[in-house]
Amino acid sequence: MGTGSGFGKTILFGEHFVVYGLPAMASAIGDFTEAIVEIEEGQGYELFDNRPEVPGYKKKKFDEQKVSIKNVLDFMGVNLDEKKMKITLGGNLTCASGVGASAASCVALARAINDEFQLGWDDTKINEAAYEGEKGYHGTPSGIDNTASTFGGLVYFVKNLHGGPNTMETIKLSEPVDLVIASSGMTANTSVVVADVREKKEENPKWFDRIVKEYKSVVKEGRHALELMNLKQVGRLMNKNHELLQEITVSNDILDKMVSIAREAGALGAKVTGTGRGGNINVLTPGVDLQDKVYNALKDAGFAVWKTKIGV
Repeated sequence: MGTGSGFGKTILFGEHFVVYGLPAMASAIGDFTEAIVEIEEGQGYELFDNRPEVPGYKKKKFDEQKVSIKNVLDFMGVNLDEKKMKITLGGNLTCASGVGASAASCVALARAINDEFQLGWDDTKINEAAYEGEKGYHGTPSGIDNTASTFGGLVYFVKNLHGGPNTMETIKLSEPVDLVIASSGMTANTSVVVADVREKKEENPKWFDRIVKEYKSVVKEGRHALELMNLKQVGRLMNKNHELLQEITVSNDILDKMVSIAREAGALGAKVTGTGRGGNINVLTPGVDLQDKVYNALKDAGFAVWKTKIGV
């Protein structure tokens, strides 16, 4: 029996912009997915997916998940023609758009296979396997989700658009920071949304260039503020990032309503995280009292919500 786990993640700055080679900042969160693999007689694999989910997430993602699992197995050289693999997924990370659920499952599966077959792979190779798995969900993923899920902590990430190694710097906060994540209950299709944003960019490049210029300032200042633990500034920049995501049309009325509720309850910052047009928002709420206040405001409004930490 082999076991493995992968962190969930949240993107603090950079959704969609990361696809175009711009810097992004993500953080692992305290919630995780775990995988167990067991070899039995037979052929192929059998999946038992016990992860918590927002309603309908796992059903909607099932076909993509099959491709993802095959990609990981193929990359790791696992042949199931003469043996059967039982895969059990669990953990406390709620499957929802925007929290790196697919990446966490890919990392957990890769680590469990590595453990079962004693491959001796380090985290760099695990991250490569998880990236192949992410292709099943996202087509051409940025790589930021699986990187945060594999290595933990805070990740400054720049995708190499020419096929070379991506830039990845890990940053350690002086202490973890409380965060609230709330779900819209809507599951987004990353490939579709990314393609739509790209189409808008190509139709109006001057418009997109202006947004890119503003975003570059946001992420540069955001990294500096995080390194200094200037959380009020981090929150202000998260709010600005949300405005830019609104401009490229990846927010919607429900997400904007959630952001407003969180800010009115005192959140330092709140924004779409992940694909957008559904999925989640993340909310900066340092301190237990503020975290509880924002959590309750969103919960009372009828949204699924949970508490976690960044910088773990």
